[in-house]
Amino acid sequence: MSTAIEANELRVMLGDETVLRGVTVRAEAGEVLGVLGPSGAGKSTLFRAMVGEIPAQSGEILLFGEPVTRLPLWERARRGVAYLPQTPSVLWDLSVRDNLRTYRRIVYRGSWFTRRSESSHDEDRAIAILAERVALADKMDVKAGELSGGERRRLELARALTRPPKVLVCDEPFAGIDPQQASRLGDMLRSLAKDSGVAVLLADHHVAEALSVCTRALLLLDGQIAMEGSPDAFRRHPIVVGRYLGNWTRPPPE
Repeated sequence: MSTAIEANELRVMLGDETVLRGVTVRAEAGEVLGVLGPSGAGKSTLFRAMVGEIPAQSGEILLFGEPVTRLPLWERARRGVAYLPQTPSVLWDLSVRDNLRTYRRIVYRGSWFTRRSESSHDEDRAIAILAERVALADKMDVKAGELSGGERRRLELARALTRPPKVLVCDEPFAGIDPQQASRLGDMLRSLAKDSGVAVLLADHHVAEALSVCTRALLLLDGQIAMEGSPDAFRRHPIVVGRYLGNWTRPPPE
């Protein structure tokens, strides 16, 4: 595997507070990396800095070995970084079909792809394929505001996949959805990494769901990486047990 995206010695301040204190993170193509930790640990700040939503005071961000530290969010997106933010971002009054159409036209706005060569039929077919990929083909005429929490999250995932990404950064993908929907979404993320070679980074407070999807996990505490390893190693690590999950991770007595 090759390193898809990395942050080296990243330091980020929000106001007068230092949120990230020299964080180094590397995500490989085809893996799902879980960035886990308590509220306030710096997970969302790390993701926002990696995708270019906020600047870092020091450190470096590389995309397939090329520096992107000074590039804005839209330029990183053009180079293959997709972002699924924590806050809801569907167009509530539009149908699933029109949401996907709008996302697609924004993504390809001004490019030769839509302006010169794509017919309406081609656009409709591409939208149908995208909806099928996130299991929303039967919801095309339903308004986004009428979807369940899990369906809305899958619609947001479809938006992130409009331009096929090389890196997908997901902040709280399982928030506000039931376990069955979380499992379904987790399967999609795992398949995206395995079948398409996308590097998936996710942060979530639903630890069981996150660890069931991850191939590797790290613990962020007080703006620093406290440990990283396999999901099983994560569950049993003394720092994780003592500072984050408590008895939830302890193995049963023999």
